[in-house]
Amino acid sequence: MNSRPRRLPVRQPAAHATQPLAAQSGFSLIELMIALVLGLVVIGGATAVFLSNKQSYRSNLALGQIQENSRIAFEMMSRDIRQAGLTGCGNLGRVANVLSNGPTSATPAWYADFAVNAIRGFDGNAADVAVTTGTGSAQRIAGTDSLMLIGVGESGASLAAHNLSTSQLTIHETNAGFEAGDLVVICDPDHAAIAQVTSLAGTVLTIAEDTGTPGNCSVGLGFPSTCAGANDYQFAVNSQFAKLVAADWFIGNNPQGSRSLYRMTLVNSGGVPTPTAQEMVRNVTDMQIQYHVPGSASFQDAGALAAADWQDVDAVRVTLSFRSSDRYAGTDSAPITRQMTASVTLRNRTN
Repeated sequence: MNSRPRRLPVRQPAAHATQPLAAQSGFSLIELMIALVLGLVVIGGATAVFLSNKQSYRSNLALGQIQENSRIAFEMMSRDIRQAGLTGCGNLGRVANVLSNGPTSATPAWYADFAVNAIRGFDGNAADVAVTTGTGSAQRIAGTDSLMLIGVGESGASLAAHNLSTSQLTIHETNAGFEAGDLVVICDPDHAAIAQVTSLAGTVLTIAEDTGTPGNCSVGLGFPSTCAGANDYQFAVNSQFAKLVAADWFIGNNPQGSRSLYRMTLVNSGGVPTPTAQEMVRNVTDMQIQYHVPGSASFQDAGALAAADWQDVDAVRVTLSFRSSDRYAGTDSAPITRQMTASVTLRNRTN
């Protein structure tokens, strides 16, 4: 029996319906615009916070600088004010002065007239003989007060010997910082004497007559002083010996075109005491000063004091106006300004 091979049925492929490709996912234009707007809002907020913090930093920095400047200004002025009229020995009213440009001359220099200018104030509309009012650099600005002060320095020496025949004074200290040409104050319990050191050799200082600038009109250091014949006086051992310090504080124009607190003081230039304006604190725009005399209930302006009142002034009230160096430190894009006041008593005129 023949077997025929079995034929397997042919499977026909199933018919499939034609389908479109799946659509790709993404953002629409509206969604992109919304995202951009939200991003800008976030960036704008971050920028605002940054700018606010930056402005706050500038303001705080400017306030810190103003406070630092005020501390420096009041500290330095206070030192001169406290020393005004001080000789070191407490002998008020008994001060001999043999400087050639002192009170015995026809036109005394401001720094050499201790009796009159130990403390002397000038209102904004009053002329100050120590400084020039004008628009030039280091010149006083019109309308601002000024203050003249004369006293002794905070450091000094003690006397070892005073030789009347040679007009030489020997001090104990070997490095006291004195130089030829310095104006000095020697004092003991009886009186004080102001003179110029003509020459210096070690610890020996010579005071000669008619030598140097301004020079001495006499070598006699007795009280009262006279240039018409010597009024000799020998200072005893351990008498006090110190430099004369003369200063005039005022508001002046600085080289940068703004205002600063200046101090006119004596600088020994080649043996010649030379008044020199020194810029002390920048961006001090104004200074107003008032004075107190015993028996008065309040501080008064300089113009309200009589000539004799200056010998009795026992306290000074100084008001300074400060401005930040950053011209945009304030919240209104303007400089920060502050006005500060301090009162200082004179050491030798208080009980």
